[in-house]
Amino acid sequence: MAALSLREILGPHARPCRRALTAEVGTALPPLIDHHVHVALIDEHAFPAGGISGILDLGGDPAALARHARTPMPSLAYAGAFLTAVGGYPVGRSWAPADIVREVSSPSDHPGVAGGAATAVDAQAEFGASVVKVVLHGGAPTFDDATLAAVVQRARERGLPVVAHVEGEGMTARAVAAGVDALAHVPFTERLDRRLIERAARAGQQWISTFAIHGDADRAIAVANAAAFLDAGGTLLYGTDLGNGDLPVGVNETELVALADAGLHPAGIVAAMTDPWPAERVPPGVTTFVPGPAPTDDDAVPGWLATAAVVPTEELLHDDL
Repeated sequence: MAALSLREILGPHARPCRRALTAEVGTALPPLIDHHVHVALIDEHAFPAGGISGILDLGGDPAALARHARTPMPSLAYAGAFLTAVGGYPVGRSWAPADIVREVSSPSDHPGVAGGAATAVDAQAEFGASVVKVVLHGGAPTFDDATLAAVVQRARERGLPVVAHVEGEGMTARAVAAGVDALAHVPFTERLDRRLIERAARAGQQWISTFAIHGDADRAIAVANAAAFLDAGGTLLYGTDLGNGDLPVGVNETELVALADAGLHPAGIVAAMTDPWPAERVPPGVTTFVPGPAPTDDDAVPGWLATAAVVPTEELLHDDL
């Protein structure tokens, strides 16, 4: 049996290459994206050296994020503030100043109504958000169905997908019923019913991984839910929730190992890391460079990818031309 090609292992955009100045051999991949970070809690300037070209901030001060978005590297898309019920998560958390939370008190679809769903969504959109984030967190005040529906509807009208933080029993089911586009974390607090997982996959919902933030028990639940979601045809996106705990600023090997445990082969891992959702934000003129020969053993791929760096595209010579 013939050996698999680089593109068969890592996906159609993988190319063998050399760095022009040093002749170092490696593999070129499309820009890598972390689909869940919190810029205010980290040093985002370290991302390129760690292999990440694009980031999605899922909860921060929308005014500050709009200013950050002018920085070319890493390229930034963002949700703006957490939209939550009055007194809901993360209100009052030590890491959550008032500017990063918007409490929504009514399903009003009229612009400018204080506490109204439309007003909250409009505010994030005006600050340049590419996605709207809602909070469905058990054990704290949570949106009623009418308010959740109103937020999702207004986001649709503004052309923005909706991502939900879901935590606690029944919260994933509420997100699926409301037509939420993505989950900020693979569900980790309950083993989901297969029928619910199949509904989420059929609806085209995407789940952002964030396995590495969990302890062993929650991670095991999340990996099992992710495996069932993949079996149902669902799509996983690579994301770390960077800023939550002690995580590396760059490609996270632990996250990639968990994606593999959930059933993604190397090409699927690369696809989860390079999906531009929710907005194209690939900085021009850069490529991911992973040094050394690409592994032939799938188990070695996470560690190899964790050595990636962002380099100027013009610096690479492609050996398959």
